[in-house]
Amino acid sequence: MRTRQKDRDVPGPPEPWNEVLPGLWMGGHHFTPPGGELEPAVARGEFDLVVSLFTRPGHGPAPGVEHIVREVPDQPLSPGQLLAVQEAADLTAAAVRRGRRTLVRCHSGYNRSGLVVAQALVGLGHDPAEAVRLIRERRSPWALNNPVFVDYLNTGLDVAALLVGLSG
Repeated sequence: MRTRQKDRDVPGPPEPWNEVLPGLWMGGHHFTPPGGELEPAVARGEFDLVVSLFTRPGHGPAPGVEHIVREVPDQPLSPGQLLAVQEAADLTAAAVRRGRRTLVRCHSGYNRSGLVVAQALVGLGHDPAEAVRLIRERRSPWALNNPVFVDYLNTGLDVAALLVGLSG
């Protein structure tokens, strides 16, 4: 399965992950520090829960850290993939409510992780526009540059899954 959209010309994130809300972190498997070259972002034991929408061997987390994997592509999603995103967002919001340090990550930490973090923020009481604004302010202005993912948030993932199912 192709998991990363290659046609967006955006700079890599300068940090491996950023805190969006206390205890809720968003990041990727790669980052490019200022003046540097692409580096791996390896989660070790910094987090209590790591939610991965993209995986790569050697990027952690450390043994003993809870790791939830829901691989989805950075492109229009199927109904099942939208439901997997909703499940990951629900688990993320529940972990944050319990005070668990939680990282949601994908390849660069822009789109797939942004969709899950934004939906988790909605579950924590933010409206979709505020969730997108927080993510772009605290992770990167390039975050959620996939307009389809922003449309999913504005529509609601449950409704989007139904609509996508009708058109398929």
